[in-house]
Amino acid sequence: MNALIKKATKSDQKIALSSIDFLTRSENEALKNKDKTVTLRVQESDELVTIPLKALMFLKSIIGNMAQGKSIALIPSDSEISTQQAAEILKVSRPHVVKLLDNGMISYRKEGSHRRIPLRDLLDYESKLKIEKRYSLFF
Repeated sequence: MNALIKKATKSDQKIALSSIDFLTRSENEALKNKDKTVTLRVQESDELVTIPLKALMFLKSIIGNMAQGKSIALIPSDSEISTQQAAEILKVSRPHVVKLLDNGMISYRKEGSHRRIPLRDLLDYESKLKIEKRYSLFF
């Protein structure tokens, strides 16, 4: 799976920064009006494109990350990932991910000698971990 997008260039960052306010205003207006869609004008062709409000929110998130110079990975939620990709998402070592799998903390399947982890299960584990960390701060 080759889902990584190259890091944003300085030019990309500048364009993204100039776009984020417009997207934020459009999102706020749609939320205020309880709209489920937004209509955008494509400057080059002067065509109107109607998209779901959720798509605009996603686009705003992508552009916001670009404005900060961050790399972005787009991976369908029903994808399976490698132990190395899981390690990068969790910000831990690959051997640590293997231990989590072997201890039953995250489900996986084997494809030959390779482990394949459902992305949804990895993200569920990550969410539980964050909740546990927040909860442990109080006790």
